Amino acid sequence: MKQITNVFVLLFLSWAMLSVIPACRSDKTKQDIVPEDTVEHLYLLDICIDTLDVEDCVLKPGENLSVVLTKLGVSAGKIDSLSKCCEGVFDITKMKAGNPYTLLRDTSLANILYFIYQERPTHYTVFDLQNPLRVYNYQKDITFKSKEASGVITSSLWNAISDAGNDLLLSDHLSNIYAWQIDFFGIAKGDWFKVLYDQACIDDTVEVEIAGIQGAVFSHMGELYYAIPFAQDSTVSYFDENGQNLQKAFLKAPLKFSRISSRFSNARRHPVLKIVRPHHGVDYAAPTGTPVVSIGEGTVIKKAYQGGGAGNYLVIKHNSVYTTTYMHLSRFAKGIKVGSRVRQGELIGYVGRTGLATGPHLDFRVHKNGTPVNPLTIDSPPADSIRPEMRDSFEVVKSRVMARLDSIVMENDKEPSLTDTIPSDTIF
Repeated sequence: MKQITNVFVLLFLSWAMLSVIPACRSDKTKQDIVPEDTVEHLYLLDICIDTLDVEDCVLKPGENLSVVLTKLGVSAGKIDSLSKCCEGVFDITKMKAGNPYTLLRDTSLANILYFIYQERPTHYTVFDLQNPLRVYNYQKDITFKSKEASGVITSSLWNAISDAGNDLLLSDHLSNIYAWQIDFFGIAKGDWFKVLYDQACIDDTVEVEIAGIQGAVFSHMGELYYAIPFAQDSTVSYFDENGQNLQKAFLKAPLKFSRISSRFSNARRHPVLKIVRPHHGVDYAAPTGTPVVSIGEGTVIKKAYQGGGAGNYLVIKHNSVYTTTYMHLSRFAKGIKVGSRVRQGELIGYVGRTGLATGPHLDFRVHKNGTPVNPLTIDSPPADSIRPEMRDSFEVVKSRVMARLDSIVMENDKEPSLTDTIPSDTIF
């Protein structure tokens, strides 16, 4: 009996040891598993560049895809085959000097694996020189950041935006929005602005452009001018707090970044003829080549040259009441001729000093029913205002925008001054 008992004890111990050994092996195996690779790889346009040499270049005048790749030792046959891959993808004849491109090389063999051409900050064409050859377009995603800006005018709108460290393109956007309400040649010290805008970004960090203005208020000579974006008939326009469209039949001025060198007068001493006679226009001094636009929609009824006076000039008939004249142009815009229909803000010519002129400038004139009127004081009717059926929706948008604008705290906040007009030669 004792022997039988000992046998059972031995069998039990053997079973226990066998049951423990696999468990130990299992634990040992778990400890030996290599953790999953957590190394962050480097990518360029979804191409892993961990083992590649990256060289950033700029396309030089006279260079194209063939020239660059030939210099890099790529065979003519391969370049020809690569060019054929471009059909329907990219027109290689449109590569422009000054645009950047990137070369990706095999680190060990120094072979060119990729040629990447950048057309725009967001648009690329990738030439894959590996087998099989292929060409494809790549577009980076754009994200949008809501931003705000404010400033007090001390010398010009441009300087106020620059001093505050904001995107300088805000100057263009604001001057376009308020082109019908504010004469930016006469903005005053103490004028101020607040603006809400969307900044377009690449890779969430690189700011590329202003995507849109989401609301603004401009204090000019003590009066507040609100700009509230609202979509009506699928078109976004800017309206004031009363629902009146900010866009008018005429722009305030036919060119940007200039100064008024001579104003409307019935008795001005002519700078060349040295005699006193009427000057029924406004002279905008600006560098030769400055773009000139039509202040309103209309038809070109005269395009001519007058050697002893207006030089190259255009006359545009806007309706049965108004015509405008643009004088001393260096040249006309391409396609402009008598009978041409032009839109508001459309390029019609460039500043010059043709005819009787002491320096480059635009002599701009407005006639109402055939009688000259001061371009700086004409009253232009607004475009369509908010329709009654859209009023409730507009009020909701207006309340939201105005509340956001009111919440902007200005670092140099102060009451606008009604004096000290900025000199007329200040660029806005």
